[in-house]
Amino acid sequence: MQRTQDELYALVKDLKTKTQFTKEITRRYKTYGELLDKDTIAFLLVDELGRNTFSLTSIACLKADMDATVVATVQAVPEVKTFRKKNGTVGKVLNLEIGDTSGRCRLVLWNEDIELVKSKNMTVGTHIRIINGYTKAAYSGLELNLGKWGMLDVEHPETHAPPAQDSVSSSLSGILQSREATKAFFKDNGDFGFVTTITIQTPEGGTQPVTLWDASVKAIQDIKIGEAIVLHHVEKKTMNGTDQWHLNGAGSIEKTAPHTNKDPVQPPSEKAHATRPSATSR
Repeated sequence: MQRTQDELYALVKDLKTKTQFTKEITRRYKTYGELLDKDTIAFLLVDELGRNTFSLTSIACLKADMDATVVATVQAVPEVKTFRKKNGTVGKVLNLEIGDTSGRCRLVLWNEDIELVKSKNMTVGTHIRIINGYTKAAYSGLELNLGKWGMLDVEHPETHAPPAQDSVSSSLSGILQSREATKAFFKDNGDFGFVTTITIQTPEGGTQPVTLWDASVKAIQDIKIGEAIVLHHVEKKTMNGTDQWHLNGAGSIEKTAPHTNKDPVQPPSEKAHATRPSATSR
């Protein structure tokens, strides 16, 4: 359950005045390009100040349909599974096995959240904290999900995952078909990062999901569904035999006019050459 700013401030009122708390929320709201609402930023600020411990729950005490913050260790990292969504795009799911001294359960990561495993070097033995996750009963037992308000933080990573293979950079163009909700996550330096996944329709008629990070997440907010774009310096990585496309700090997004054949370029005639200046390179 999402808490209001007043409810969250009550947890840190001995550390900050209400004015300081409100000003910091407003500052981050502008810094994050209004990607997150102010109640969510208040939640992140309280957690940063170490006061989001009221929902700390052991795995053995988890029940279906509850919110909880859990500290656990990664027990197993299986392969990512892919599936076809109703809209024709490809979705991904990863069922991490996690545990604490009281028991074990599954942590289900969907689509862009799966990237947290690589970006945070999560492997067997990594200590993690699931903040404001929610539980649900599944066929295989109780599972923990991040959801819209959940976040995943790595506390003390012990090992490092191998880098992705066959990393190449290129440009990708098409029509923006869909844009998923923005997710925030903790970076190793304590700051917050942003991630989302878009799907573009390529000139060949297919669709291609691309994961956007940080500045690219802000840039895509100004692009409307149905507009033509070019993604520069898109990084293609192969993980577990699956190709994935990412646009990080080295990339950029450009809005373009859709390609048409209404005015095809004609070879210059002698008359045209005599009455018009010669073409110059662009």
